[in-house]
Amino acid sequence: MLEKAISSSEKKEVLQEMSKQLSEQLSVLQLRIKESGRPVIIVIEGWEASGKGSAAASLIKYLDPRFFKVYSTEEANSEEKKYPFMKRHWSTIPEKGRISVMNKSWYSELACSFLEGRITEEEYDRRIISIRNFERQLTDDGYIIIKLFLQISSSEQKKRMKKLSENRNTKWRVTESDRFQNRNYDKYYKTFDDILSITDFPFSRWTVINAQKRAFTKYAVFSTVTGKINDSIASGIITVSSSSGFSLNDMPRLSETELSGKVISPERYPALLKKYQKKLSELHSILYRKGIPLILCFEGWDAAGKGGAIKRISSALDPRGYEAVPVSAPDRTELNHHYLWRFWNRVPKKGHITIFDRTWYGRVMVEKIEGFTDPARCEAAFSEINEFEYELTSSGAVIIKFWLQIDSDEQLRRFEDRQNNPDKQWKITDEDWRNREKWHQYEEAVDEMIARTSTNFAPWHIIEANDKLYARLKVITTVINTVENYIIVNDK
Repeated sequence: MLEKAISSSEKKEVLQEMSKQLSEQLSVLQLRIKESGRPVIIVIEGWEASGKGSAAASLIKYLDPRFFKVYSTEEANSEEKKYPFMKRHWSTIPEKGRISVMNKSWYSELACSFLEGRITEEEYDRRIISIRNFERQLTDDGYIIIKLFLQISSSEQKKRMKKLSENRNTKWRVTESDRFQNRNYDKYYKTFDDILSITDFPFSRWTVINAQKRAFTKYAVFSTVTGKINDSIASGIITVSSSSGFSLNDMPRLSETELSGKVISPERYPALLKKYQKKLSELHSILYRKGIPLILCFEGWDAAGKGGAIKRISSALDPRGYEAVPVSAPDRTELNHHYLWRFWNRVPKKGHITIFDRTWYGRVMVEKIEGFTDPARCEAAFSEINEFEYELTSSGAVIIKFWLQIDSDEQLRRFEDRQNNPDKQWKITDEDWRNREKWHQYEEAVDEMIARTSTNFAPWHIIEANDKLYARLKVITTVINTVENYIIVNDK
C-alpha cells in the first residue's frame, strides 16, 4: 500500500490556501460530531520524522479543546504489559460526540514489538485479529475511525533527522530507536506495508499520504479528515458485524437442569468448605507466581445466591490480589462509550483475580428484554462478547462463568423470606418482583445466551442452587478444578 501514497503537483501557495479553507470547516464539523453523538478516532501513523506530531497539532488548532484529547502512544510500560494488548487502547476511546487524536497508536506498538523481536509471528497474527475486532466493534457502535499513514523516503527521513540533531533545541527528539529505524528502512517498510494491507478494513480504511512536502501533508490530512467525517455523518451508522465463527459447546436448557437431590447436609458443609477454601488459597498463590489472571463471572436468577457464593470464594483469597466488581446499570460516562469499555477497564492484571457480580451479559438479558438497547446492538453483542472473552483468554487469562439456577418456587420462597425479615428487606426491590413476572422471557434469553456464548475457551457452568450450601461448594470446586487443569495443561 505504501507505493500508492496520494500526492499532488499543486504549488505550495495553492495547497496552503486549500488547507486554510478546509481548516475553517473543522470547527463546524466538530459541532456536527457533538450534535450527532458520533465519536471520532483519528489515527496518525507514519515514519519517525514524517510529521505526525505536526499533523496532530495542525488539526487540533481549529478544534474546541473541551471536546478532544490527544494521545501520544509510547511503548507499553511494565504495568501496562501486565494486561492484554488492547486494554490500554480501549481506555483511550472517546465518549459520544468527542474526538481522540492518536499520535501513534496500537499500530506503532504492534510494528515495533514485532520488528524488535519482542513478539513472535504467532502473536503478531493474533494481535492483527485483536485490532480488527476492536475497530469493527467500535464502528458497529457508531464510531468514526480515520487512519492516516505519513510516508517518506529513507533519504528524506535521514535528512530530517540530521536537521533535528544539529539543533540543540530539537536534538532530543531523535532517539536511537529512530536511527535504528532509518538504518533498517527496508525491513520496516516491508512490515509497515504488510500491516497496512492487512488492516485496510472496509469499515476503517487507510489513507497513505506522500509526506515529502509539508504543505501537501497538511492539506491531505485536512482533506481526508473533513471528507471522511462528512461522509460518515451523512451516511449514518452502517453495521458490518459478522460472526467470529467460534465453536460452541452443546449446553442444556435451564428447564433440563435437575435440581432435586442436589443438596449437602449442614453437618458436612463446614468441613468441606474449609477444605476447599484452603485449596483455593493455595491456588491463588500459584496464579500470582505464574502471572495467570483469573476472571470469575456470576450470573443467575435474583436471590439465587450469587453474593453468598462470592463471599465464600473471596474469604479464601489474599485481599491484595483480587477485586470484586458489582455491576449495576451503567452511569452517564459508561453509556457514552462502547458498552464493553467499562469492563475492559476492570479486567485483572497478571496473577490477579477479578470477580464480577453480574457482567457484560446484561446486554443480552435485561437490556434486551426491557428494551434499553437497540435490538441490532443486542444481537451484535453475542459476537462481541465471544471476541472479548477470546481476547482475554488468548492473552493468558482463565475465565469461569457461572449461572446459578433455582426454580420459580424457590425464588418466591426466598423473596418472601427477605420481604418478611427486617434484616433482609434491603435485599429485595420492586425491580426484583417485576423481573419475576417476566420469568419465561428471561429463561428464553438465558437459554439463548448460554447456547451462543459457551465456547471452548470460556464455557458456562450451570450451578444447581436450590440448596445454597451445595451451590457454594460446587462453585468453589469448579474454580479449583478449572484452574488446576489449566495449570497442568500449560505446564506441559
